[in-house]
Amino acid sequence: MKMTLAEIARVVDAELLAPNKDAVVTSVAFDTRQIKAGGLFVPLVGERDGHEFIDAAEKNGAVATFVASDHQVDTGMAQLVVDSPLAAMQALAKFYLLMKVNPKVVAITGSNGKTTTKDMTAAVLAQQYHVVKTPANFNNEIGVPMTILTMDPNTEVLVVEMGMDRPGQLHDLSTLAQPDVAVITMIGEAHIEFFKTRDKIADAKMEIVDGLKEDGLFVYNGDEPLLRERAQTVEQETKTFGLSPDNQLFAKNIVAKADHTEFDLSKWPDLHFQIPVMGEYNVSNALAAITVGRRFHVKPEMIQRALANFEITANRTQWVKGTQGESILSDVYNANPTAMKAVVHDFATFATAGKRIAVLGDMLELGDASRELHQSIAPELDPATIADVYLYGPEMAALRDVLVDKYPAAQLHYYTADQQAQLIADLKADLTADDIVMLKASHGLHLENVLTALTEA
Repeated sequence: MKMTLAEIARVVDAELLAPNKDAVVTSVAFDTRQIKAGGLFVPLVGERDGHEFIDAAEKNGAVATFVASDHQVDTGMAQLVVDSPLAAMQALAKFYLLMKVNPKVVAITGSNGKTTTKDMTAAVLAQQYHVVKTPANFNNEIGVPMTILTMDPNTEVLVVEMGMDRPGQLHDLSTLAQPDVAVITMIGEAHIEFFKTRDKIADAKMEIVDGLKEDGLFVYNGDEPLLRERAQTVEQETKTFGLSPDNQLFAKNIVAKADHTEFDLSKWPDLHFQIPVMGEYNVSNALAAITVGRRFHVKPEMIQRALANFEITANRTQWVKGTQGESILSDVYNANPTAMKAVVHDFATFATAGKRIAVLGDMLELGDASRELHQSIAPELDPATIADVYLYGPEMAALRDVLVDKYPAAQLHYYTADQQAQLIADLKADLTADDIVMLKASHGLHLENVLTALTEA
């Protein structure tokens, strides 16, 4: 970006305290470690008050800082005094998006699959356009405007992931980004602790169309009745994808392998698709990306090539090698019942010369339904296919309680939250080079520590 302090002050309605109002800002950051020369610092208030780091931002090259009107700071930098630094950053992002760059915007949300769908969609569109996508999981009220503000001026398409954990959040993000295409991958039980029912989760997810342009497109998973019902109220064009033939785009001849999945489309019978990730649920994500690609007139052969080679964000169903030679399926970033059942189901089918071992940690934010939803994983676990099960965390005690009649005691292992070191030790002692292991839990369980212990000597 390239904007003068005076211009930024007008956009965000700030009082500008600066000797040189024509000084140019070339980047924005809320983390002083990301500040560059010419940067604008955004002091956010979280566990620490970002105003405490204004001196550090100046030392790292910042030329200006937002300052909340209820704070007083002593700095040699230019100050843009605003009611809320976060709101000012969001207003600046909206201006930069619409008035400076003006790319097409694809917004993606869903209880599962939004990050993978974002990666797939960006890869498809990059076949013909200059694309910027949400980095990592920058998908909230801070991450979305930061993604916008880091766009190159020549960006043609912005693929932005949008998460939510409360009503109204997607409304705000959608009206900020004003997407040309809005995508919902699926409705699961994520955050059901706060929303209480899947119906209310669906209502909150539908907020992604609140900012959809009048000539925009709403793309959604037609296998979900909750979305089909709500899509009837959307005035813009809609398209469905899914595994059922009654969708406008559906897959057939799905073949799931440990390291990739193959499928065909009735729409293009001469093309055979392959994606470098496992599971039918990822086929649905690919169908969403294909639908968006066709909206932007990407040729089928180019879509096929992009999906075969897209790069997935770290810690989402990745195969890695352990120090003992074992193969590890790492999915330690997030978990909810729908996703966990799908991954365990697929894992049970993968070929191995040794044992299949599942390491499952708590799924968080399930509220009063937590015990029942943890126990709902039990039908996917069978000692005939998954030899050993390691359960970790207080919520997984519920799953242990229903597996004790199904698994021999020597093959069912349970650990409390303070026993991760013991879990690691026992797992290492149990593993052989021929085994395959899956790790899945909500990020708050930090199974990435178990992954590190298994992969680093």
